[in-house]
Amino acid sequence: MMNDILKNKLDNLPTTPGVYQFKDEKNVVIYVGKAKNLKNRVKSYFNHQKYDSPKTRVLVEKVCDLEMIITDTEVEALVLENNLIKELKPRYNINLKDDKSFPYIRVTNEPFPQIYSTRNVIRDGSRYFGPFTDVKNMRASLRMINKLFKIRSCKYYLDDDVIRNKKIKLCLDYHIKKCDGPCEGLISQADYNSVVDSVVKLLKGKSAELIHDYQQKMKAAAAEMKFEAAAQFRDKIEQLRLYSEKQKVVTTDFGDKDIISLAVEGKDTACSILNIRGGKLLSKKEFRLSAESDENIRNIYSSVLRFYYNEFVDIPSDIILEQKPEDADTLLEWLHSKTDRRVRFIVPQRTSEALKLLSMCRRNANLLLKEIQLQKMKKDGGVPHVLQSLKRDLHLRKIPLRIECFDISNLQGTDTVASLVVFVDGKPKKSLYRKFIINSVDGPDDFASMREVIERRYSRLVKENEPFPDLIMVDGGKGQLSSAVEILKRLQVTNQDIIGLAKRLEEVFLPGLPEAQTIPKTSSSLKLLQHLRDEAHRFAITFHRHRRSKRTFTTELTEIKGIGEKAAEKLLIKFESVEAIKNADVDKLAEVVGKSKAEAIKTFYLK
Repeated sequence: MMNDILKNKLDNLPTTPGVYQFKDEKNVVIYVGKAKNLKNRVKSYFNHQKYDSPKTRVLVEKVCDLEMIITDTEVEALVLENNLIKELKPRYNINLKDDKSFPYIRVTNEPFPQIYSTRNVIRDGSRYFGPFTDVKNMRASLRMINKLFKIRSCKYYLDDDVIRNKKIKLCLDYHIKKCDGPCEGLISQADYNSVVDSVVKLLKGKSAELIHDYQQKMKAAAAEMKFEAAAQFRDKIEQLRLYSEKQKVVTTDFGDKDIISLAVEGKDTACSILNIRGGKLLSKKEFRLSAESDENIRNIYSSVLRFYYNEFVDIPSDIILEQKPEDADTLLEWLHSKTDRRVRFIVPQRTSEALKLLSMCRRNANLLLKEIQLQKMKKDGGVPHVLQSLKRDLHLRKIPLRIECFDISNLQGTDTVASLVVFVDGKPKKSLYRKFIINSVDGPDDFASMREVIERRYSRLVKENEPFPDLIMVDGGKGQLSSAVEILKRLQVTNQDIIGLAKRLEEVFLPGLPEAQTIPKTSSSLKLLQHLRDEAHRFAITFHRHRRSKRTFTTELTEIKGIGEKAAEKLLIKFESVEAIKNADVDKLAEVVGKSKAEAIKTFYLK
């Protein structure tokens, strides 16, 4: 029920851009959002006729108060929203799972800059490169920098006054030729900053450009008879080439691009970002995010982009992803404001290098998601994550450690059989598979067949006082499920989880619910149910074919020269009786067995 304070605020919403914050009864901010028009956006949440998702419905039910911050533009609102989400970490926003900050390589804003790793971002004009989700990768980059370039390692602030007053003396780094001694003015500020610019080029992945610069300097030094300096440039070029060769060439297009892919499972989201500069894979970033299980994938992409590019990140010309983010135009405008280049989102549709790169990125995201699930499995005492997901998605009473699935197979109502497959801990247990020959049903009646096999299976368990599975699954829709439930009631089996999975739309039917339930397509629990269904179908079909192959045809069709058992079987499936085959014309018969055999059949019956 909406309170008077909230109702009054909703009635007086402005039509300007801005940020809104929803608060619960404890005055805690539970959601932060931005809007081009605050009045239209905020009021849309409270339209009870339609909700975007179950998450939105639950969110709105908890809103007791509202705060707004008006901005001049939607881009300003986007930046403010980003900062508030990062600071407040609201319950219903998409957030990074790791609270720790990621490290950066910092190039300080000083006359003689320092270069080192840090987790504390200070907005003082310093340049930052990262964030590095792989600390080993960052340390390797720093080692390369220290090996190639004479960057000072001291933490002092250096300027002309400090140097002139000789406040700092040379350290060991100078004597072992790891530093050129800026503290005593042995290298000019311009020359030192030229070295720093070379480091920045390397961090941006422009090693080819850096090699070209050093080649020019080497030639110039050699022309001036400065052979020692030329040799130093030669050595640096060699080291840069070795470093460059280790970077994988992934595209013939030498433009700069980022590839972003997501792997989503329930509330867990794994994000992989590949940074490609000059056609080479420069680095990989990985993030773990937490979102609601029914969150729109485009919203997740939007959150990833805002988090990643809000930091001190080099923004490429092309950002390749699987789906455009929800607020693509606003995000592009925001990205344009952060860089001097034009940025575009690309969603590859056809076979291309971009699609191959996206596939590689997706495999990395899937691998990260599996790591997350394995960590969860350890915390849950070794229970596979997919079973936790299945319990959650189907609202089961307990974790389905043992699942039994049934399927019916017949050919025009003949040789009807049923299969039972058993999965334990989410994996097939083939030693527990069972086959059933249906005896009490004449003709193609899957419902009656399902009743027979369910009764035979579970009446035996009741009689022998054996434990029931945690979940029973039947291949089919409402009819098959109702047939199974009817038998379980007759056997007085209560509190048993049972479902039906329809083939057409992958819909799940639950007892007592008139409408089919859908499981998110990205959920591993749906893949497990499909695996169960397909395995039961395979097992039933194999058994049915085996039964048919053992039964010989006692039909006059096989007496016709050229007509074997397979051809006779095809004809009977199509025409259902020998009489219908006799009366069929040649063209109809030829559609099934070919022209020559069709003519042989007609000749046989015209004698």
